[in-house]
Amino acid sequence: MSLVTLGPLNDLDGMRHAFFTRQGGVSGGLYSSLNCGLGSGDDAGAVRRNRALAMEAIEMPAESLSTLYQVHGREVVVLDAPLAGEERPKADAFVTKTPGVVLGILTADCVPVLFCDPKARVIGAAHAGWKGAIGGVLEATLDAMAALGAERGRVYAGIGPCIAQRSYEVGPEFPAPFLAEDENNARFFAPSRNDGRWMFDLRGYAGSRLRAAGLKQIHALPNDTCGEADRFFSYRRSCLRGEPDYGRGLSAIVLDG
Repeated sequence: MSLVTLGPLNDLDGMRHAFFTRQGGVSGGLYSSLNCGLGSGDDAGAVRRNRALAMEAIEMPAESLSTLYQVHGREVVVLDAPLAGEERPKADAFVTKTPGVVLGILTADCVPVLFCDPKARVIGAAHAGWKGAIGGVLEATLDAMAALGAERGRVYAGIGPCIAQRSYEVGPEFPAPFLAEDENNARFFAPSRNDGRWMFDLRGYAGSRLRAAGLKQIHALPNDTCGEADRFFSYRRSCLRGEPDYGRGLSAIVLDG
């Protein structure tokens, strides 16, 4: 099993987290090997086994893991218990204050963000592609955590592996909505080698949203999911290669009992 963790989050008492790589699972082919996406075209039995292996790595039972049917929106689900079976609400974030409920986010270039207020013992997890990020999914997650007793000034946020700016070319129409929101967002766009196109810093933009929301402890991993083919799944890389599908990587957080 191969995973990456953030030191500052590791030092927090009462919770565990992991950003898993694609390594250490049982799937083959395009999905090699730790594909945890129930919505992929992979063998369902292999996906279930991969999810169980991931839970073993953080010493949790397989049935403790919940994931979502992610739709690039800002809907947040509050969980009091793990979702039953393979139930997946349509949402892009969830929060809990219940120990033993593993919140799992699936990504293949988008930004996974894990949250924890160690004093209030409230955790959250969010999936932020560009649509969700500009749409406010991160702030919505923080609002849902606050409703459970968290305070933004105490919340730690861990930004996991995602597509890096050097790998994320976007079209000429792309900067406009970001600049309309704040002209300072121009700093997240660099000219592409291709005329009229841009390279977008999604990780930096997500971090800026968190800082603007009042978070003081934001820690980001430097990995490029698109550029590190041996370690991470990537939707963009699969498209560039003309592949019909792609695996989904897991990020997870849980409160200890």
